[in-house]
Amino acid sequence: MTSRTSLVRLAVSAGVGLALSAAASFGAMAQPELKIAYKPSPIHDESVKMFQKWGEANGVTITLDAIPYNVFMEKVTATLTTGGDQYDVIWHNDDWGQLWKKWLEPITDKEILDLVAKKPLEAFINDDGQNTVVPMAHTFGVFFYRTDLIKESELPKTWDEMVAISKKLQSEGKVEHGFVGGMSMNNTWFTWFWAMWTNECDILKPIYERDNAKLAAAGWTAALDQPCMQEVAEFWWDAMNKHKISPRGMPSYDRNAANAIFAAGKAAFTVSDSVHYGDFNNPEKSKVAGNVSIGKFPLGPRGKNDFAWNEIWGWAIPKGVPEERKKLAKQMLLAMMRDSEGQVNLWKATGGPPPNVTMWDDIAKQDPFMKRLKEVSLDITPPTHAAYYFPKWPAVHKAFSNAVIKAVTGSREDIAKNLAAGMDPVHKAATE
Repeated sequence: MTSRTSLVRLAVSAGVGLALSAAASFGAMAQPELKIAYKPSPIHDESVKMFQKWGEANGVTITLDAIPYNVFMEKVTATLTTGGDQYDVIWHNDDWGQLWKKWLEPITDKEILDLVAKKPLEAFINDDGQNTVVPMAHTFGVFFYRTDLIKESELPKTWDEMVAISKKLQSEGKVEHGFVGGMSMNNTWFTWFWAMWTNECDILKPIYERDNAKLAAAGWTAALDQPCMQEVAEFWWDAMNKHKISPRGMPSYDRNAANAIFAAGKAAFTVSDSVHYGDFNNPEKSKVAGNVSIGKFPLGPRGKNDFAWNEIWGWAIPKGVPEERKKLAKQMLLAMMRDSEGQVNLWKATGGPPPNVTMWDDIAKQDPFMKRLKEVSLDITPPTHAAYYFPKWPAVHKAFSNAVIKAVTGSREDIAKNLAAGMDPVHKAATE
């Protein structure tokens, strides 16, 4: 009995071993997979479509994790800092380019870099001087206006002209608001930042400086107490309270709230990411579809030259990803850059210039909006980047936002005092 039992056990054990071996062999032959962390938005969606097309053509499963913007950085940072490989490719933004730099795979492939604009990559360089991003699309704020209300020749060149045109349109009952834009934290580009930069002003001194060594030499000193910043805060206070061309509740608006007001036909002007041109001209989403174009930013009283900025959203590969999947991810990203049809579709769907800059001139020859975008933005040499590139920038941004919101929601007489009160918090955010 014992001998026969042993033989049975041996047979069962051998069978299990063969089954496990077969399973392992099957697993080795299973279709490879790449996991993508992204933010649901038109521009991400179009980029992801190129990934999926490549995956279908090359037998690679593309698994998507759509993460809301307000939790994206925190969630992905947690995976990066643990060295995990939960994601093979992640959305990468210039706002946190320096925060993530040491956890990302260098992207130095000449085949990719030959197709991209070099200056926007400066936000994503690691301590070894290596790039860590593949562009997804170019994104920047533009000055949108209603073509059914304002001729191109009548576009405001200064803040004062924007106020005058807004008040005229309001008095004629054509719009509820002259200008609307996002103003809350992380939406500062659409009010505070563009007005600040067109008035020769900035968050830190020296003005327009982005060299961290020079910022440190200047003591990481805020520019909140400068006359140029007081003029910015007074402009927005007057826009909401004196001239009433902007909603009183605008300090709490994010970009989505402002975009909705403009798309509903209730405002003549807004500043938003260029990629929202597609939404503004989509009849299913917008009451002003077909009546939207862009112009140059109106200049503040200190403004001397036309202003624009040009940054990118991108994709990155975490260092914790196994080498074979890193190689596969780079193949996918290169295929995206070379996907001419997908790049044009991204442009048509969003109004965001595609990452392959060698296609821009050809698109401009066929598309009036791209031609206009080059005139008012892409062909303007920006004096600065649209963010700062050091790890504590998010904290500095928050401290700045707190100070200017307090200034614009208090009394006009207290604007200078409230701005000055933000000097120390901004400095501490940069240094502690």
